[in-house]
Amino acid sequence: MTTVLTSTDMAHLRRCLELAAEALADGDGPFGSVLADSDGNALHEGRNRETSTGDPTAHPEFELARWAAMNLDPEACAGATVYTSGEHCPMCSAAQGWAGVGRVVYIASSAQLTQWRAGWGAGESPVRALPIQEVAPAIDVVGPVPELVEEIRALHQAAAGA
Repeated sequence: MTTVLTSTDMAHLRRCLELAAEALADGDGPFGSVLADSDGNALHEGRNRETSTGDPTAHPEFELARWAAMNLDPEACAGATVYTSGEHCPMCSAAQGWAGVGRVVYIASSAQLTQWRAGWGAGESPVRALPIQEVAPAIDVVGPVPELVEEIRALHQAAAGA
């Protein structure tokens, strides 16, 4: 699914790329995310910390869903957007669905990442890659974003050592 993205959307997605690069520099997988309110104001951000914390659930999308659930009322959650470098895994999709965050904009899809990793001979994910809406059908999903895909692909390629 694609749609026209605003300059605010693109700015948040570029911040996701910066966060993904920070994660990679710290030895984590290159994933970064930004939570914004309905006016496009950034509220919270996160990056992957699986390796650096030893917690395989330390995904930024999961962190943002928890933050939204604890800090926003249901109406604000429904109007919020999670911008992210890669489409959510099923765990993060479920967390976002339970939190009630209404929209996701991602740069690269899970299918793209799976295909890239297979081409590099990298290991498979321990969890099946499912589209966000298969797990949380009420979320409005936008992605992939072709003009930024190559940048996140390069970070994942570096992470895979390919």
